[in-house]
Amino acid sequence: MSFPSLCFSPSRSRMLRRWAVAGLVGTALSAGAIALAQGRHGPGPRGMDSLSMAERPEHLARMLDRMLEGVDATDAQRSQVHQIAQAAAVDLKAQRDAGLALRKQGVQLFTAPVVDANAVEALRQQQLARHDAVSRRISQSLVEISRVLTPEQREKLAHRFSSRLEKMGQHRHG
Repeated sequence: MSFPSLCFSPSRSRMLRRWAVAGLVGTALSAGAIALAQGRHGPGPRGMDSLSMAERPEHLARMLDRMLEGVDATDAQRSQVHQIAQAAAVDLKAQRDAGLALRKQGVQLFTAPVVDANAVEALRQQQLARHDAVSRRISQSLVEISRVLTPEQREKLAHRFSSRLEKMGQHRHG
């Protein structure tokens, strides 16, 4: 069985590569931000709650500086990215706090003498709405950061993220 060859023009190939890179960056940043919003612990040895970034801006600043040093970001770009990320961290912390309240409500529903299926469904809908709000906020900050960085800088970041994800995958399976 033969498959038709996919021959694209150089400009179309470049566009597809950029979309793939954008998708990888978005996926990497979204996964991190979702973990941040849900209060999961990071992979570091201290297991620090990722949301402490909103409460400890110096930690967020160091992380962003490390991320931006590899893409030759200017001082103005660094400042703008810091502002965007700090605002997102504060918003995501509020979303995390709302999620904790919903989880407590879920425990209460589950431990009731009779579980109210309608209440469980209403809670599920609230959780979906919260997840949607988190996703929307992450996307908004990604778009804002994309306007600050050049396409070349974004491509460098995407390459670093994909390399890091690949190494993490090898570490998990090796």
